[in-house]
This record gives sequence, C-alpha cells and structure tokens, in this order.
Amino acid sequence: MKLRDITDIEKDDILGALGLQTRSSTASWVLGTLGLFGLGMVVGAGVALMLAPKPGAELRRDLEGRIRSVRERVANSSGQLDSSV
Repeated sequence: MKLRDITDIEKDDILGALGLQTRSSTASWVLGTLGLFGLGMVVGAGVALMLAPKPGAELRRDLEGRIRSVRERVANSSGQLDSSV
C-alpha cells in the first residue's frame, strides 16, 4: 500500500468498509422536495399556457372582468349586510 492509496480514501469508503452509510439531513430532503415542487409548478404553468384556448391579451381581459364582477358582488353583499344591521 502506498501513500497515494491512503490519500484517495474518502469518508464513504471507510463507512462502507464498516457496513455503515452516511445519513442525509432533513434540510437536504426538504430542499430537494421544494425544488421538485417548484419544477412541477413551472412545467404545469408552461403546459397550461401552451394549451390555453385563448390568446394572452384576451385571457387577461376575461380574468379582469371576472375579478371586477366578484369585487362588485362582494361590495354589494357587504353593503346589504351593513344596512340590515
């Protein structure tokens, strides 16, 4: 055995010789999970944009109209609640 052989030994080599292995930390598991979740969100958004039945400008106008109507309904129902109390 030469000195070069000893310097090339890594922690996993020693643990493997003892029948052990390194344990991954909780932080690495959480980061991996969040990374996969983020990647899934990006892929899902891309697929949704490719399969959207309307062009972007038209879709934004429709969403704006729906949001405006929901706001008006909420304002009307809260006004009715205030006047009845």
